[in-house]
Amino acid sequence: MRRTRAAVATGTLLAACAGLFAAAPAAQAADSPGFHIQDGRLLDANNKDFVMRGVNHAHTWYPDKTDQALKDIKAKGANTVRVVLGTGDQWTKNDTADVAQVVSECKENRLICVLEAHDTTGYGEAGAAVPLSKAVDYWLSVKDALVGQEKYVLVNIGNEPYGNTNYTAWTDDTKTAIGRLRAAGLDHTLMVDAPNWGQDWSFTMRDNAAGVLASDPDRNVLFDIHMYGVYDTPAEVSDYLNRFTTADLPIVVGEFGDMHSDGNPDEDAIMSTAQSLGIGYMGWSWSGNGSGVEYLDLVQNFDASQLSDWGKRLFDGADGIKATAKESSVFGSTDGGTDPGEETGAGACTVTYRLSDWGSSFNADVTIRNTSNQALDGWKLDFSFSGQQKINSIWNAKATQSGTDVHITPESWTNSIPSGGTVSFGLNGSSTGTNSAPSSFTLDSKSCTTA
Repeated sequence: MRRTRAAVATGTLLAACAGLFAAAPAAQAADSPGFHIQDGRLLDANNKDFVMRGVNHAHTWYPDKTDQALKDIKAKGANTVRVVLGTGDQWTKNDTADVAQVVSECKENRLICVLEAHDTTGYGEAGAAVPLSKAVDYWLSVKDALVGQEKYVLVNIGNEPYGNTNYTAWTDDTKTAIGRLRAAGLDHTLMVDAPNWGQDWSFTMRDNAAGVLASDPDRNVLFDIHMYGVYDTPAEVSDYLNRFTTADLPIVVGEFGDMHSDGNPDEDAIMSTAQSLGIGYMGWSWSGNGSGVEYLDLVQNFDASQLSDWGKRLFDGADGIKATAKESSVFGSTDGGTDPGEETGAGACTVTYRLSDWGSSFNADVTIRNTSNQALDGWKLDFSFSGQQKINSIWNAKATQSGTDVHITPESWTNSIPSGGTVSFGLNGSSTGTNSAPSSFTLDSKSCTTA
């Protein structure tokens, strides 16, 4: 038997973080000036799916390392960096000028910048931690560095804002924090961390996420789960993440490692499940860990040539950053999709394949997004399974299968896909052996991007 959830993170995650540093609501309008949430997905300013593949960097404790660290993080293939900032309550305040410089360096390195206020870590249990209201005060004090950067910056309101004490206050406090930031004119995607030292073993965030999203007038909230010792089996990882995606609620794994003193997280399951569901992840952390958790360093002594075992796993391993990261289209990259209007013919598309696997059987939810500037009337989607999967039934579309090759055509009610619009269908199947998402899709014989 493993340790009770109430005891999981009390002291160990404090050392790791403080010592070292219902149906979903309607989507936000697609004409957002920056990142926004639509149908449970994070889209960039060009309305392209964006899946975070990145790392955390402890800027507030190592400001002199940030310039080189961001260059090295990008060179390793990441598309996102989550930057630790201090509000001045526990740690030295990163002021407006400093935040503006960090944002500038992220943009220079073509990295999407997630800025997080760390002083809230473990509030209610960690004596020096401050409430989310103080984090909001901080964001308002550096507002000049944020406004106008909505295409490149997400605001992570407060890191792990409750420990294992009084965590039921998370819901109301998070709603209030969102309301204050919106009233002050911050239009960014707001990322909110779970309580219980980020691990949400109480399911407080999971069970209240739809209400929190509905409370935001912009419907532009991304939920952040941190996966350490609580998530030490594939079943726990899959169940938590699938509950969000099934409800069309946006989720990201903002922190995780390959081991921890509170239990051994299953990093393979975290990365493979995130990849199959099109969910972002960011490993903790680039370098500089202390208090007995130095094994969480991705590189040793901030030296990019000295990858740790954890770094090798995250960057170079299966479902890792190098194999799966796509740069945001806001930088003019074709990795994450082309700019609006660039694709003009039928077949310009993005396909999301969300897999729920139970061993010998599985379900898959498939969404086709028409990224061309023309509506599609009638379509055909082709892909190949990677192993011995067999379709048993399908809804909202028709399927034929020959060996591993699958051919999908629409029903009358899914026949048309407007420009910029989507259709979805689902399928149930059986499998033996490894069951992973198809690696590529073609729509009307033209290749699609995957998300």
